[in-house]
Amino acid sequence: MEPLFKIITQKCIKCYACVRICPVKAIKVDENTESPSIVPERCIGCGSCFRACSPAAIIYRSSIDETKTLLQSSNNVVAICDPSISGEFHDITDYRKFVEMIKQLGFAKVAEVSFGVDLVARKYQELFENFHGKYFITSICPAVVAFIEKYYPDLITNLAPIVSPMIATTKAIHKKYGKDVKIVFIGPCIATKEEALRFEGDAKVDSVLTFIELRQLFSEFNIRESQLEFSEFDPPVGYKGSLYPLSNGILQAANLSEDLLTGSIITTEGRNNMLDAVKEFSSRIELIKRHFNIFYNEGCLMGPGTSPGGEKFLRRTLVTEYDNKRLMQFDNIIWDQEMDFFSALDLSRQFIPDDQRLPVPGEEVIKEILLRIGKEAEIVNEIGCESCGYSSCREFAVAIAQGLATTDMCHIYSTQNRQDYIKSLRAANEKLAKTQAALKMSEEKTKIEQEVEREASATMSAMLQKLVSGVVIVDEHLKITQSNKAFVKIVGEDAVLVDEVIPGLIGADLKSLLPVSFYKLFSYVLTSGEDILNRDVQYKDNTLSISVFTIRKNKFVGGIFRDMYTPEVRKEQIIRRLTEATDENFEMVQKIASLLGEGAAKTEKILKSVIESHQSSQKKNI
Repeated sequence: MEPLFKIITQKCIKCYACVRICPVKAIKVDENTESPSIVPERCIGCGSCFRACSPAAIIYRSSIDETKTLLQSSNNVVAICDPSISGEFHDITDYRKFVEMIKQLGFAKVAEVSFGVDLVARKYQELFENFHGKYFITSICPAVVAFIEKYYPDLITNLAPIVSPMIATTKAIHKKYGKDVKIVFIGPCIATKEEALRFEGDAKVDSVLTFIELRQLFSEFNIRESQLEFSEFDPPVGYKGSLYPLSNGILQAANLSEDLLTGSIITTEGRNNMLDAVKEFSSRIELIKRHFNIFYNEGCLMGPGTSPGGEKFLRRTLVTEYDNKRLMQFDNIIWDQEMDFFSALDLSRQFIPDDQRLPVPGEEVIKEILLRIGKEAEIVNEIGCESCGYSSCREFAVAIAQGLATTDMCHIYSTQNRQDYIKSLRAANEKLAKTQAALKMSEEKTKIEQEVEREASATMSAMLQKLVSGVVIVDEHLKITQSNKAFVKIVGEDAVLVDEVIPGLIGADLKSLLPVSFYKLFSYVLTSGEDILNRDVQYKDNTLSISVFTIRKNKFVGGIFRDMYTPEVRKEQIIRRLTEATDENFEMVQKIASLLGEGAAKTEKILKSVIESHQSSQKKNI
């Protein structure tokens, strides 16, 4: 059997109205998805979540298909209607038309549950008037019964051991029309769908329709009052049991006193009143000294199976007016006979403890959770805004520890978190803005530097091409990264052809262009980091002066190739070598100056004169 209620995740907007309204916290919130889900074993079927869910994400188990299957079978199917029909179907002008509309769906008989109320009321009268010191809670409302079985199992013996009016009517119908007839209860309560599953034999209810579902069937089969004639309810017919929709109607049906001074029964209705009543009955019944007549909803008039938007006092008025009209022509003699006929029915019942109370966490755990949501344990035991659905912050902390709630359900905590998040987000945005500005400035600076670098590179390349000496730069793999025309010319015709396709021989392997002795010089400088300067090497028919030097250690080296037979190089070599000779002689002169005196000075003058004369002649030739 599918659960009584379920949440359609796709429709859920995570407003947690269902969590807040659930009286037993049977709806937990998953910490990872933040989605609420119903815990079936904790649910009492009250329907508060269904009524509170504005996006209609919560639905209850439908009995429409089950009922249609029964009506299409060969069995006689009897509809038993809760007396609150008069308050729900105010749009139907005459109850007799309503009876015929139900029969048009395929029901063989249509009876009122008001007779079952009369039967049950008599049992309550006997129970309360034969008082032996034990106080009872009425077991009429299935949501109240489920609540006590699950959350106050110690009070099970205080539940009146009497079946509900639905079950009493079912027993009467089976006795009157046969044990093989099928019975469908039509009423305002969703919890009766679960109650019906608990009974078998002559108490078996085969299906339960809410008033909402009944309206859907009328619409599906296009059944309208204007097209039908009158039809009366089938017997047995109830008497004052028709007042059952009002919370104290059962007492009037039982002729039990409601006098404030002498009466022995307290009647209460509504979610909060029900919770308080059971709690006080459990702890204070020795002082209260009253029986409790409790309804979860405001009587049956406002049950969750009724149409939404119903007006309580209008429905109350419609119920009493309907009852007054039918009692004007009521046959008490027949009713007395029916009551006698069914007096032997066994209307007793038992209750099953189903303890769903969760262990209470330790004080340290509660304090830790309270601190996490910004609360001081010492001042929150009895306070709370209740927006989370719990009466105090402490109860909320307990629910978190029990896995039924999450800290985000506290709107104060969530608001503070959002404010902190907004602050951190604002700070992050400001930091990001500064970073973006700095990045933009850096990009502009980099752009300028790249432009300068391009210009410098272009200038260097242009200057490189103007040099008479051959220049080449290679990487760690001896691949050429840059060279000038002079180097290409020195290498020879093969290099010239390659240069036409790949300017500057970029990417060419030095080993494929020069002999082993040449690229070994480059390999040596790459690995050792020691420069080689002015090494004379024979290449083809020329003598080359080669210098290989480190540009970036172990990464890039450069080489300068000079053809010793070109006039410029020859003159440069002569000057260089004369300068070297002068330096060497000058060192020698310094050593013997102390011995030769002026002779050393004259020698120096002669040598300098030779150099100057040679440089002068070179300038003239140029």
